[in-house]
Amino acid sequence: MTAAAWNHHDRRRELAGSSVIDELVASAVGHATTFEAPLRTPRPARRVAVVACMDARLDLFGILGLQPGDAHLIRNAGGVATDDVIRSLTISQRKLGTREIILVHHTDCGMLTFTEDDLRLELLEETGTKPSWAVETFTDLDLDVRSSVQRVRQSPFVPYRDHVRGFVYDVDTGALREIA
Repeated sequence: MTAAAWNHHDRRRELAGSSVIDELVASAVGHATTFEAPLRTPRPARRVAVVACMDARLDLFGILGLQPGDAHLIRNAGGVATDDVIRSLTISQRKLGTREIILVHHTDCGMLTFTEDDLRLELLEETGTKPSWAVETFTDLDLDVRSSVQRVRQSPFVPYRDHVRGFVYDVDTGALREIA
């Protein structure tokens, strides 16, 4: 969508007095009217967990050929294997039966555009407080994929570590390249 189209869409929403959340809630109401029998289990049918960046350009269902109910999708800024990702993977494997993990970073990632120190300083200046959490920016996609794979493989809390693989998705070509 072009900048002009975004501006037109935002202006229409302003005039209507609605927000994006209002539109999403209205969509959910429509969804409920055509909703078919729900999946009966929170356990992923394909027993896989996907860790990926939260970037809106990543359609993990389309990229990986997934359907609802196939996988646990765990997303954050950068797709980095943070402590919270390890927590989610631990629960995914120990309580919900997943056995494989795929990590997906991508080209043109926003986490490549600033540094940890820059954001921490910006937050300190604006709020008077530095966050207690690590920002986890990176300068090399391949290296960060390898690092995230290693974090998962080295975690004593994640019991099934034999099938952990990392990839970079190219947002320009749609290609998925294996790194580790």
